[in-house]
Amino acid sequence: MTDTASPLQPPAPAGAPPGAASAERPDYAAFLQQHLASQTFNVVRYELPAESVWLKKAGPAIAAWRYRTLGLLSRWLDVPVLQPVVNPGGQAAIATEVRRLRDLHARGLRVPLVLADAPEGFLMRHLGLPGGNTPSLSDEIEAAARQAPASTLALWQQGFAALQRVHASGTCLSQAFARNMVRCPDGVIGYIDFEDDPLATLPPALCIVKDALCYAHSTALFLDNAGTLEAARADWHGWLAQTDPAVRAALERTVQQMRWVGKLPNQRKLGRDTLRLRAMYGLLRPLP
Repeated sequence: MTDTASPLQPPAPAGAPPGAASAERPDYAAFLQQHLASQTFNVVRYELPAESVWLKKAGPAIAAWRYRTLGLLSRWLDVPVLQPVVNPGGQAAIATEVRRLRDLHARGLRVPLVLADAPEGFLMRHLGLPGGNTPSLSDEIEAAARQAPASTLALWQQGFAALQRVHASGTCLSQAFARNMVRCPDGVIGYIDFEDDPLATLPPALCIVKDALCYAHSTALFLDNAGTLEAARADWHGWLAQTDPAVRAALERTVQQMRWVGKLPNQRKLGRDTLRLRAMYGLLRPLP
């Protein structure tokens, strides 16, 4: 949901023309406190002079039992990467996201700039142009698969390279779906949504594996529809051959456990989720 905010600017200097305002930046902390109490939705976009901002407020806490099923599935299938990363929700999730955004920014990665924060929520700058929409990388790849299939691979490669850039900086994303990546106006890939911290739960190698699988799962069907899955598969295995041995071993083990997916028929009646899994296995399966 979006909203339009009134400009938050200091009073005009004495003697200035009527309606003139100071060139000083808005009081972001005051804006945050003003809107936290009145904002209905958890995430709302506001338009300020010369910039767009997002205010994210704490939602309800998330019960830990919701993650138990996935944890049991992880142990039953003997696939450690499925171990859930707990997002507690509430103020804890806000604190985690603010901390992670600042850490990623300090590493030179493109994330929304935190302008002000409080226990109940925070204000961040929009990654796109003021007043403009910035489609997710997922939306861009899906549109390309329909309208310009030849460009799909380049978009996918750009996102995959951006993911590797995160890992090279010594951290991870967690929710590394293409919907949580955007191409900024200057062409740089930006990252959003950091309410959990996988490094607090999983070893670094499994965090990288989880990121890679999220990206593959969210993009493989688009690649398949565009006829570029095999080309992306070559890129995937080129990266896999050079990555950390612990990452490679965990990924190979996970793909081994997914062999049954490759036997599923390519039929729309099975549903989009099944087709996504099937395409994902097609991307990850071993080379001849």
